[in-house]
Order: sequence, then C-alpha cells, then structure tokens
Amino acid sequence: MNDDVTVVVACFNYGAYVGEAVASALAQAGGPPRVLVVDDGSTDPATHAALDALPAEVEVVRQDNRGVCAARNAGLARVATPYALLLDADDRLADGALQAMRAPLEREPSLGFAYGTVRFFGAWQGEMRMPPYDPFKLLYRHTIGLTALLRTQLARDTGGFDEAFGCYEDWELWLNALAHGWRGRQVDAVTLEYRRHDAGSKQEQDRAAYRATFRRLRAKHAQLYARDAELAREAGDGPLTRALYRRFWGPRPLPASLEAALHRRLWKA
Repeated sequence: MNDDVTVVVACFNYGAYVGEAVASALAQAGGPPRVLVVDDGSTDPATHAALDALPAEVEVVRQDNRGVCAARNAGLARVATPYALLLDADDRLADGALQAMRAPLEREPSLGFAYGTVRFFGAWQGEMRMPPYDPFKLLYRHTIGLTALLRTQLARDTGGFDEAFGCYEDWELWLNALAHGWRGRQVDAVTLEYRRHDAGSKQEQDRAAYRATFRRLRAKHAQLYARDAELAREAGDGPLTRALYRRFWGPRPLPASLEAALHRRLWKA
C-alpha cells in the first residue's frame, strides 16, 4: 500500500544512525515505501560503509556537500510517487506513521500534507504534541516540523526548500505551501521519533538565530503576512489570541538560553 510514497533521507556523516532511519521506513504498516537516501558529501568512512550496507531496494544518491536543504531538494527532484516524506538520518518514523498521515489526505484531496505528534528519544524523553493546523498561527509560530506526509505536487509548486535558509527551513516550506494555496492537517498519533542529542544541537543553534530568521520569513512572504487578519478570521481567533501570536510567539522575547533551559527541564531524560 505504501509504494506510492517515497521517503527521502538526507545524510551527512550520520552513519551511526542512518540504518535505523531507513529500517523504520521499511517496517511501516501496510508495506515498505520507496526509500531514497541522499548522501550530502559525507567524509567519514563509517558513513560510507553504512550507506553501502543498506538494503538493496534503497536508492542511494551521492553528491558533493551542499547542505541539508540542497540534499532534500535533490531527493525531492527524483521522487516519482504521489506522496513524499522527509526524514532526517538520525530520526525514525514511528510505527504506523504513514497510515495515520495518509488517512486525511485520502479523505480530502485538497489537503497538501499531514503531520502528527513527536516522541523524543536519546537525551530527551517524552512527547511534543503539535497543535492543529492553523494558517494564522503558522505565520507567527513554528508549529509544524519537517517530517510530514506531503503531496509531491506541493514540492513541485513551491520549489521545495529555500537553500538560502540555514535554519527553520521547514517553517519556510509550510509558509510557502500556504502562499500557494496548500493547507495541512494534524493527526492524533505519534508519527516521528526525534533523536535529541546533547547540548549544542542544531535546534538550539537555530533558536539563537530565530529573530533574524523570522524577519527574513516576513520579508520573503510579505504578501502572505499582509493577509494575517483574513487568516485569523478564517481560524476564528479572537483579539487576545491574535495579540499573543503577533507580540509574543512571533518575536519570542524570552532569551534563547532560558527557553533551552525550560525545554531541558521539561523533556530531559
């Protein structure tokens, strides 16, 4: 049933984990999807060996190191199935993730993507429930992660990931999808097992650059942000909710270090 899905795994020197990521995709309920691994110029021999050891049905594409966005775009360009899913090489798909996310897309042909809840493992434990899809709140808050089941046509319409964004590139993709008329749906199921590394992870590095990135998002999608009142009315948000998102979640005034400490207290293993 899943042969209409291609899972794209971008990998750079993650030989210690990429086998788990691929195995989690191939073990999905309903049958294995197609799996494409893009090696973004890995330099360590262990990763080369791990990629060579992947099952024969997994396609491995190698390119010079150009960054994760370029690696994902290279993978998306080779997708020939109606659905695609992006998975980082150190994460895992949860059991039944594809079936859970497929359901709303099959019910509603106008939907562009579906996503679920994140379960942490590694340095953190616990779950982070992503909120229901809301186009207004998406303008001001990073409410959707990377790993969603999306229609391949969405990637074609948007051009995939903007390689000029070094962080929050997934947020930019979903804003771009909204600008092109695509909406999403949240499902009530754990769909991603997110590996949390020790301090200094990419997530904390990205958070330190948040405000500058948010300004870039607003500048690139100025026409979309000009529709925030319209999108708020569509979602039914009242003035207090709108103010909270515009004045707090958008600028995120808490220092990055304090926010990181709060997160570690909440989810630390």
